[in-house]
Amino acid sequence: MPQAIISLLLLSSLLLNIIACGERATLPLEAGMGPRPTLPAPNPTLIPTVNIAPAKGWPSGAKPMAAAGLSVNAYATGLDHPRWLYVLPNGDVLVAETNAPPKDSKGLKDWIMKLLKKRAGAGVQSANRITLLRDNDGDGIADMRTVFLQELNSPFGMALVENDFYVANTDGLIRYAYRQGQTQITAPGVKLADLPAGPINHHWTKNVIASRDGSHLYVTVGSNSNAGEIGLEKEINRAAVLEVERLSGRIRIFASGLRNPVGLAWQPQSGALWTTVNERDEIGSDLVPDYMTALKDGGFYGWPYSYFGQHVDVRVKPQRPDLVAKALVPDYALGAHTASLGLAFYQGNLLPKHYAGGAFVGQHGSWNREPRSGYKVIFVPFTDGSPSGMPEDVLTGFVNADGEALGRPVGVAVDRSGALLVADDVGNVIWRVTPADKVASEG
Repeated sequence: MPQAIISLLLLSSLLLNIIACGERATLPLEAGMGPRPTLPAPNPTLIPTVNIAPAKGWPSGAKPMAAAGLSVNAYATGLDHPRWLYVLPNGDVLVAETNAPPKDSKGLKDWIMKLLKKRAGAGVQSANRITLLRDNDGDGIADMRTVFLQELNSPFGMALVENDFYVANTDGLIRYAYRQGQTQITAPGVKLADLPAGPINHHWTKNVIASRDGSHLYVTVGSNSNAGEIGLEKEINRAAVLEVERLSGRIRIFASGLRNPVGLAWQPQSGALWTTVNERDEIGSDLVPDYMTALKDGGFYGWPYSYFGQHVDVRVKPQRPDLVAKALVPDYALGAHTASLGLAFYQGNLLPKHYAGGAFVGQHGSWNREPRSGYKVIFVPFTDGSPSGMPEDVLTGFVNADGEALGRPVGVAVDRSGALLVADDVGNVIWRVTPADKVASEG
């Protein structure tokens, strides 16, 4: 083996050992959850805490652990980094098999982050396709699989409005003609709007949801940095949810100051648009809680100048006290560094009534916290359109006793029967959650 490669491997091992020896959380994870989380003083360190669960995948026959009264089975296996889900009106399930686009790494930090992403299972090349899954016999397992769309550019969010199917690529919102029951789209799409991308493209995922009347599309765009450190000129139309006029493609900022918004869903009782947001890193294991919040038109949520309202991030230069004074407090904290991505409000009739109107959240799992957080699917109960209790575990067991990630949940969706679907991008599985008594009666 060439000496240069040996030296690189030794350096990699040394760096991983050093960064694994950072600070630890001083509060239980639950302290950073709910409408009024505990926010201790920041605890930045020279070398950030890095505590990743190395990607392993599920052993044959293994699966996550479902909450009491629920059961889980594999709806589809053998996928290629499935990240996001969308259920069509006829019951077909679409899966975005995707990952970050290639980018040039510049500097030691970028090189280290690339190494860590590979360790976490996020270093695979993007399949750049959307796959259609269909369960023809109703047994809860997809028995048909086709390539619905391919040769995309790091696709993520999907939305159907009438006969128009929209895909949020990392660099643009694309429209395709669709007819119900179609299992493959081969006709070229038309770009409705450009989305912020470029050579840095730090948070690459772009999600999309349609307004209730179909006149507008809402698109999530994450920041190009952790806390504005590469310059705010690189953050134009980022850290925001954009509103796109569906006929013209005209864009305006709907809500801003959202470091990395990902999930989007309409709350059924209030009618409000909610999002899940991944907050900033590198100021301690207890900060900053990720959150979910109802979005206010024109609302500013603090990034990068402050977090969870008016808590100033002193790393950001120059300071903007005028914007901090306007920063809205998010509705509900989801725990520090949990990487809360997937969001789905439950409107089905299959699961117990306890879940009606509440939110399922896919937590991809932390890298900047000791001990780890996330790596599970949780449920947040709602009453009259607002959160009304602490989070409850729905699916756990994604990390084994050796600290390895057997899977990592991302997108969540509700299928036509009312079952919960979960995309697992390390296990390469779509999990399906149903009532335990239903499984017993079918067995």
